[in-house]
Amino acid sequence: MILIVFLSVGAPFLAAFIYTLIKVRQIRHRFQPDGSLFETDGVNLHYHFYPLPEEDQAAPVLVFLHGASGNAYDMKLAFLEALRGRHSLLFIDRPGLGFSSSSKDGSDLPDGQAGAIACLLEELEIETAIVVGHSLGSAVTAALGLAAPGRVKGLAFLAPVSHEWPGGVNWYYTMAAWPVIGPLFCWTLTLPVGGLLAPGAMTNVFFPDRAPLDYFAGIRLPLLFRPASFRANSRQIAFLKSAIIGQSKQYSRLDQPALVVSGTEDTVVWPSIHCEGLMRDLPNAQLLMLDQAGHMPHHTHTDELVKALVKLVRRVEGKEEALPNERAGGEVGSPV
Repeated sequence: MILIVFLSVGAPFLAAFIYTLIKVRQIRHRFQPDGSLFETDGVNLHYHFYPLPEEDQAAPVLVFLHGASGNAYDMKLAFLEALRGRHSLLFIDRPGLGFSSSSKDGSDLPDGQAGAIACLLEELEIETAIVVGHSLGSAVTAALGLAAPGRVKGLAFLAPVSHEWPGGVNWYYTMAAWPVIGPLFCWTLTLPVGGLLAPGAMTNVFFPDRAPLDYFAGIRLPLLFRPASFRANSRQIAFLKSAIIGQSKQYSRLDQPALVVSGTEDTVVWPSIHCEGLMRDLPNAQLLMLDQAGHMPHHTHTDELVKALVKLVRRVEGKEEALPNERAGGEVGSPV
């Protein structure tokens, strides 16, 4: 009887575990860190820094924070070539994702991630940062603006998650975040199943646009499905709602020049909750709505975003003024 139970239940899980071990080793061999590493409070942050020549280093540095289920390569694909040589650029793997590790205490929450990133900005002697966060990365952007207002002089929120929303998150993120069951789930089912579900999930995230042909390879997608990374990603998603309920009450303190960007067809994050909330709470924000854009505007509307970011830089430098809570007027998709 015991043998029958093992063969029907235990054997498939053992096979999945062995499969995961083999695939993790293959992923580690195939993908190696190609940026720099910085350790702070038990977190190793992996990043790519592209500074301007020394004579231009007083200019603001654009700091890019990717969203959930991603890594720094996502933002690099969108912005590196468009902005290289025009501004200093810093692309960071948020804690637990890409090649960055996560600590046991606090790095799952936006303020914990912000604390580690603030230490990196100090290490790199970045005195004027404009932080550009996508989706979940926008919650960390806000936390970073609150934690280090002396260094973070501008904020850009792309398809942001910033306020409480109705409902919860997908069940598999909740399960993967649980104690005991979570690690078991991640070490048996994530890699075998994740690769099968990824194309459909990516279609939904980019809708109504299509993902770039080289997107999967460009972002090193298999890195996400390593058990430690998927669990860190799941914990960040599962704990996010409770974290931003408290964090959003402090947004009136974010008086830095800010840019809020969303697509009119975003079905992943509701602009009516998050963008409207930021425009209500931030005293110095501008809104850019992109007509017919989905949740990935940095890839599908890069030119418009680059123009808006350049304008934000000018606002931070005091070269261009804007009325508080100014919204895009006239033609939709035209930054103001």
